[in-house]
Amino acid sequence: MPEFTTLRAEVADRIGRLTLTQPKQLNPLGVVPLAEIAQAAAWFDTTDAVVVIVTGEGRAFSSGFDLREFAGQGENGVSAREQADLGRLMAEAMERMSALSIAAIKGPCVGGGVVLAGVCDLRIAADDTVFSIPEVDLGIPLAWGGIPRLVREIGPAITRELVLTCRPFDAEEARSIGFLNRVVPRADLESAVDELATSIASKAPSVVRATKRQVNVVLENMAATGGAWSDADLLGAAMADPEAKDAARRYLANRSRQT
Repeated sequence: MPEFTTLRAEVADRIGRLTLTQPKQLNPLGVVPLAEIAQAAAWFDTTDAVVVIVTGEGRAFSSGFDLREFAGQGENGVSAREQADLGRLMAEAMERMSALSIAAIKGPCVGGGVVLAGVCDLRIAADDTVFSIPEVDLGIPLAWGGIPRLVREIGPAITRELVLTCRPFDAEEARSIGFLNRVVPRADLESAVDELATSIASKAPSVVRATKRQVNVVLENMAATGGAWSDADLLGAAMADPEAKDAARRYLANRSRQT
């Protein structure tokens, strides 16, 4: 089992668990977490996992793109463009993973966290979940292939509205527009997800994997993500904009006051 610094990956009884482990920061998706999610997805393919549950420690699923890394240079000498492209690589790794993924969503699910939830095959959310996609307000585009993935899950009209207005939406609305499979009381989230995972894990692994592949082929034909590599150029340029950096600092300060 590989060792990670920002998440925990484990498998038992053909059920894998990928848990983001930075609860004090609301599980942000910076350079290290994005790379580690991609590594964990590849590792699950070396195990007998039929299903992988994706969630976050603490009260949040994920606060999304780590705005603390908004400067042009990421950690460990990673360039702005490479930093911007890690989200795409993460999303593609999750989609390539053989096991079926189930997102167990709670609390804040923001920006890149919505993309992470969206690349999961099934999604169950607690009734306290609040989604938001604030990128446009921050002066940056929604990248990581987020637009085509949202279009094929909820349709173009709702995608335009949610991305451009940046307004929060709750779990019931997310379910009504087709983003969620189910909404459950917060206290029931873990048991509901475990029940679903156990049911799927009991089925023939080859059939589960084939079904995931078939659905993904259809989705790619509906709204292709193959051009998402170019998102990094747009995001990298926006990250260098002083106005966008100021907006990011204001957003972080406001979130800090709220939490």
